[in-house]
Amino acid sequence: MATVEPTAGRVTIRQARRADVDAIVAMLADDELGARREKPGDSRYLTAFDALEADPREFLAVAELDGEVVGTLQLTFLAGLSRLGATRAQIEAVRVRSDQRGSGLGRVLIEWAIDQARQRGAALVQLTTDASRTDAHRFYERLGFVASHVGMKLALNQLYRSGTAPAARSDVGGPTDGAGPAATWRTSC
Repeated sequence: MATVEPTAGRVTIRQARRADVDAIVAMLADDELGARREKPGDSRYLTAFDALEADPREFLAVAELDGEVVGTLQLTFLAGLSRLGATRAQIEAVRVRSDQRGSGLGRVLIEWAIDQARQRGAALVQLTTDASRTDAHRFYERLGFVASHVGMKLALNQLYRSGTAPAARSDVGGPTDGAGPAATWRTSC
């Protein structure tokens, strides 16, 4: 746990608790993009929180001011072979509660995450931000981030909106069972 002082006052950055999930989701939903994709109150957030909490490579952080959650980010540590087997720290889902924006809290959260990455031996810190968030791009650039890559995404959740997963397909290749290229991918839900 860290205590820092942005212009808004004393803020504590700590690991999120299950009781913080509603406040975190409210911040995720509190902008034009989030309002379209988030569903406050959905039980899947608690399932996701439990998975994050159980994974030692994940750290869901909250910033707390006067006992209230006012900011959040997710810090993920990714092992890899590239860059001589370097660990990367991925920052995601950075949000500051609307009444705290402009207080310096976002800078404090990012600087905290960078410090955590250094402490865990990460070789670099990376993040993505939606192409439409031009203010966020300038913010990250002021903190030293460089737009060095082009990120791409493929939405898979369209298949799961109804709450049921599609049936497993045998025509999708993946040698996970040792039977060769035509083997069926093993899945677990």
